[in-house]
Amino acid sequence: MAIILSIETSTSVCSVAIHNSGELIALAEINEVGAHAEKLMGLISEVLKNANLDYKSMDAIAVSEGPGSYTGLRIGVSTAKGLAYGLDKPLIGINTLQALATSVQAKEGEWIVAVLDARRMEVFSQTFDFKFEPASQIESIILEETAFQNLLESSRVYFVGDALEKMKDVVKSPNAVFLNQTSFSASNMGKLAFEKFSQKRFEDIAYFVPNYLKEFKALQSKKNPLLSL
Repeated sequence: MAIILSIETSTSVCSVAIHNSGELIALAEINEVGAHAEKLMGLISEVLKNANLDYKSMDAIAVSEGPGSYTGLRIGVSTAKGLAYGLDKPLIGINTLQALATSVQAKEGEWIVAVLDARRMEVFSQTFDFKFEPASQIESIILEETAFQNLLESSRVYFVGDALEKMKDVVKSPNAVFLNQTSFSASNMGKLAFEKFSQKRFEDIAYFVPNYLKEFKALQSKKNPLLSL
């Protein structure tokens, strides 16, 4: 048994979940731009209350590591690091796009492409196989007719994420399956977090930073791990 608190703040959605060995037992989230700093701790208190648990009951803290909003990720990661450090619990970083991919059921030979809306006709994307293993790096893609063509030529591709509406007008293929427009949620982090917990794949609290997909250098201090964001 492993009880893990998961935090997802990579987009406008501020989401917190508690999983027991990968199974969701409590979820609280809001979709409100700029509310992360004000609402996050309240959502954490809410899921703990709903699950009838306290901070000391947690076996680990998991956090979405990006890609995503600079401000949102910074708030989520700093909160997760503070909790992990203060409670002396391991910290688990979760790829935002991989977590979303786990919500899709694909067959062998099919692909899952998780996408995060960036701006205008740009998305962050990553491709996964049917077992949710990465088949590409996280990429910044300009949406045009040739986007994802290499995948679509021979296989069914499931697109999931928050940028599907603008993709439908550009990515044309009978092999393209656009799932319902999906928000990023901590509810999707449970399986990956439990897998990493079981394998003891923990982050170094002092040096863990989000993946902003941009160059960002921060002062890192081993004495105070909360500074290294």
